[in-house]
This record gives sequence, C-alpha cells and structure tokens, in this order.
Amino acid sequence: MLQYNDENALSYVVGLAFYTAREHCEIYRELPSGKGYADLVMEPKWGREQKPALIVELKWDKRASGAIAQIKEKWCMDELKGSREVLLVGIYYDKASKEHECSI
Repeated sequence: MLQYNDENALSYVVGLAFYTAREHCEIYRELPSGKGYADLVMEPKWGREQKPALIVELKWDKRASGAIAQIKEKWCMDELKGSREVLLVGIYYDKASKEHECSI
C-alpha cells in the first residue's frame, strides 16, 4: 500500500512483518478494549501461553511514548487472561520527516 500518513498502511506493514506469527498467535486488528480499540493485538494460541501477548498502538500525531500511555489508560489487561506477559508497543510516524519511532 503506497500511502503516507495513513494508519492503515502502517498497520499492514506491521501485520506483514508478523505474518509467520500466525502459527503461534491469533492476530486481531481494531480489537475492542476497555475504553476504545487496540490497533493490533497478538495473543498466543492455546497451549502457547508462555509466549507474551503484544498490544500495538499506531500513531502519527503522538510520540511512541504517548501511544504506550494510551494503551495503559484504555486497555483492560484482563482480556488477555491466558498470557503471563504483555508487551506494549507504540509506533509513531512523523509526517514531516517520514521517520518512525518505536517504544516497547
């Protein structure tokens, strides 16, 4: 997808990067959470609970740290009961410089 400044394009790139992860986890886009939606959630499949879950928030108007803060504020961790650990991932795209920033 050749579009800049578009959350869907960034979501596709992240989804393709984790294409082989489908063997180990369920991948959800726009998963409803406590007070909103998580852009991308990767939850380990049954029997693979020792692997961490990932919650990914994509932003083009906030820094990556702001995306992490949004996950902490809006996400209900009880929804990922099977996972011992949850990795919070914030990815920020700067429209002016066209550079990305990621915080985990």
